[in-house]
Amino acid sequence: MRFIKKILGQSYAPRWLILQIDIVFCCLSVVLAFLLRFNFNTEKPEFKLLPKILVSFLVLRLITFFISKTYQGVIRYTSTQDGKRIFIALTGGSLVYASINFIWYFNTGEELVPWSIVVFEYFSTALMMSSFRLFVKIVYAEIKTLDVDRKNIVIYGAGESGLITKRTVDQDKDSKLKVICFLDDDPKKREKTLEGLKIYHSLQDFDHILSKFKVDELVISIQDLDRKRKEEIVDLCLKHKITVKTVPAASDWINGEFSAKQLKNIKIEDLLEREPILLDQESISGQINDKVILITGACGSIGSELVRQVIKFYPRLVVLVDQSETPLYELQLELKERNNYVDFKIAIADIRNFGRMQEIISTYRPEIIYHAAAYKHVPLMEENPVEAVCTNVGGTKNLADLAVKNHVDTFVFISTDKAVNPTNVMGASKRIAEIYVQSLNAELESKKGLHHTKFITTRFGNVLGSNGSVLPRFRKQLESGGPITVTHPEISRYFMTIPEACQLILEAGMMGRGGEIYVFDMGDSVKIVDLARKMISLSGFKVGQDIQIVYTGLRPGEKIKEELLNNKEKTLPTHHPKIMIGKVREYPFEMVEKEIKEILDIPGNGPEKEIVAKMKSIVPEFLSNNSIFEELDKIPFSSEMNIKN
Repeated sequence: MRFIKKILGQSYAPRWLILQIDIVFCCLSVVLAFLLRFNFNTEKPEFKLLPKILVSFLVLRLITFFISKTYQGVIRYTSTQDGKRIFIALTGGSLVYASINFIWYFNTGEELVPWSIVVFEYFSTALMMSSFRLFVKIVYAEIKTLDVDRKNIVIYGAGESGLITKRTVDQDKDSKLKVICFLDDDPKKREKTLEGLKIYHSLQDFDHILSKFKVDELVISIQDLDRKRKEEIVDLCLKHKITVKTVPAASDWINGEFSAKQLKNIKIEDLLEREPILLDQESISGQINDKVILITGACGSIGSELVRQVIKFYPRLVVLVDQSETPLYELQLELKERNNYVDFKIAIADIRNFGRMQEIISTYRPEIIYHAAAYKHVPLMEENPVEAVCTNVGGTKNLADLAVKNHVDTFVFISTDKAVNPTNVMGASKRIAEIYVQSLNAELESKKGLHHTKFITTRFGNVLGSNGSVLPRFRKQLESGGPITVTHPEISRYFMTIPEACQLILEAGMMGRGGEIYVFDMGDSVKIVDLARKMISLSGFKVGQDIQIVYTGLRPGEKIKEELLNNKEKTLPTHHPKIMIGKVREYPFEMVEKEIKEILDIPGNGPEKEIVAKMKSIVPEFLSNNSIFEELDKIPFSSEMNIKN
């Protein structure tokens, strides 16, 4: 085994040696052509011409070899490109020789070299050179398979991507992987072979493969595999303790290729992603192109992705508003590196500061505002209700009022599913903000003939990978050896990818006429403990043995299950299958404005319960859960706007 590994570790054969071997093949081909042409009778007088003809062939071949660089390819990794170079070199040389032979015959009436020798030498040399390279490649590949440390892998997808994956693994001497077969869902490919490897049907033959081979890993090579099918494959592999890896996205390939090191373990996000969203690109472009866009919370998870999505439509200017200095600076650097000819302005500001926001909006005169800035962490806001109200309610009110004052065309408010039947301060604060922008829009609409700002609300659940979300936290706990902490065995959440959420925000902003609360299709609710178990298994650990799952109890204000609409609300369809309009209760603007002014006027150093009590009077469905504010639910609240409506 050491000897074999020593062979594998040898440097590549020098180019001069490859060239010498090719010249030897040419010599053998010419001699063999003469022997066959004259029936192995070396007494024939024509054999006296052999030395001169041999030299002429060798000179011509050397010239074409140097021109085509046939000797520069790495023999053990011979590809179709090497075959193409050999074909061009030999065909070009033979055509030149044939032309000389034809001219000689035209002038003298005799052949310089018999045509049969020219033809036979061409095919013989081509066969020898190609066979030699193929032989070396096969021998090298076979020697590699003798390494006992290599892992057996199965490639799922017997198409072009699967073939590229196999060649990538075969050519990487450091990969320590051995492809043993292909899997594919197409029954027509079953029992066929691809580069010498058998293709099995993924469903019918999976157990047979496991009994026949020791399978260590499965590589999913199909780029656009259906999410449900991907999940089925992963579950099947996890059941048999097989690691699942994926091929990188084609956009990450270099010159149509990737390295074996780019094969990555499949992530839980890959299993939660859904089908690509089809957007009305033309209409969105018409709304955003050459417009001034302002985005609050611009360096947050949603805000930063909104920026990336918006710049694809080439707005005239994008104003990035956030109070977090370092992330805003990093986003600025990222956008400068993109160099896509979109102008950016950075505004470090707090949306609660009315004067500062007035200065920004009046200076840049945005036509569209995407309001993503908010405090969103439930437990923290439960402990700091004053900040939740000042930012989520007061900040939104500031922006909405300034949008009307400065004649902004569209204001898109990004809300949350936690605003539905809220059980926590954060959700209630977002619901109050929803009520304000919706009632303000209704008030403006009531003034007939007045062109006004369109206020549109979007409401969705958790986004995968957002700051402070469950998946990054689980990943950190896994890296530190566990345990993974889950608050409750039955807790579940809706999930959506950040790009998907932002795409739907743009679509909703485009289609809205004002006053709507758009609800996104979040798919099925997912149990958090199921996510934890699958993440542990995908990382190669065993639940309960290597990594423990510990239940810590519900956090203050936390729900078992989130909702997108409360029980009394209904939805209306839109032209987009993943976006619906929520029919929610409407409130008179005068009363809303009065109630919000009162809650914002409560002194910041006053009792927190006074703030929360006021929130409950504005949002009667706000019932605290696992919180110190539960005692307030026993007190009957009434507000003027609720009584009059």
